[in-house]
Amino acid sequence: MVKGTIRLADVAKAAGVSQGTASNVFSRPEVVREEVREHVLETAKRLGYAGPSLTGRLLRAGKVNAIGVAAAEPLAYFFDDPWARALLAAVAQVCDASGTGLALVSAKDRQKLDWTIKSALVDGFILLCVEGGEKLVQLTRERQLPFIALALNDDDPSVPSVSVDNIGGAATAARHLAELGHRRFAVLATEFSYDHVGPVGISEIERAVYSTSRDRVSGYWQALETFGIHRDEVPVYETDNQKASVEAGLEYLFSMPEPPTAILAMSDNIALLAMNWLRARGLSVPGDISIVGFDGVPEGGMVEPGLTTMAQPFAQIAQRAVRAVLDDAMPVEREMIDVTLIIRGSTAAPKA
Repeated sequence: MVKGTIRLADVAKAAGVSQGTASNVFSRPEVVREEVREHVLETAKRLGYAGPSLTGRLLRAGKVNAIGVAAAEPLAYFFDDPWARALLAAVAQVCDASGTGLALVSAKDRQKLDWTIKSALVDGFILLCVEGGEKLVQLTRERQLPFIALALNDDDPSVPSVSVDNIGGAATAARHLAELGHRRFAVLATEFSYDHVGPVGISEIERAVYSTSRDRVSGYWQALETFGIHRDEVPVYETDNQKASVEAGLEYLFSMPEPPTAILAMSDNIALLAMNWLRARGLSVPGDISIVGFDGVPEGGMVEPGLTTMAQPFAQIAQRAVRAVLDDAMPVEREMIDVTLIIRGSTAAPKA
């Protein structure tokens, strides 16, 4: 007999006991007489049988006590992106408190993502839908397991999701800078559509594929218009949230005849990259230019000056997401959570 094909039934037959008795030896040893137990274990060892599959046992029970956190990105995304890292840390804390396992499900390649979603041994999924959200939703629905989407980039009401108030949060950020006296603004945006970076106009923004970016610009515009600043006066540069495109955006904005005195960054990652670029060129934050981020990642409080930002309540989001999956407490409609303005040293009144 080949070792890899040994089953519990083979052990029971070789030991001369029923399959039920053999099963009890591994799962309920206290109900089996010691001499029978030792005989079955010795037979199993001789045949090369290591015991029943824990995976199979869990699946038969209907629960594996683990949650998958999925993204259509390489695995490094969970550790390199400040927002993903902060959210994952919050989810991990909630899972630790309940004794729940955590599996990272991630792949940029469609075929690999398909396989990892379908093979992940989890009770449900938390989807990080910053990019490729529609792909994640489709594959997860095919698994027929509970799932909840975070940072969903479309308005599909059929997808159970929790998101932050992007319009209200962005309006608060812009209002903060305008109340300080700034009148020359620029936006460093996250993506509006697939695989594009560069300046974008109003019509392109209104047709955006990604609703998160569109909503944040809408919030900026709404607040600034109450200060007499029309959207035509606010240049918007679309980045991919990475260093090269952020720096290209800054080169573009600061080549203008009247560069901005205030930057609205759609993520803390963009804001932190911008602060590094400005510092390297001898520009002071906030002396020469003020900047507000969006997310509230821990790194924003560690830089000098500290980053003013719209902070997402990561602990609250994580608690809601984990409960949705484990307790089958899916939101009936898209849930929205408020963000909070944290004022630090990266914003001040413009120079006279």
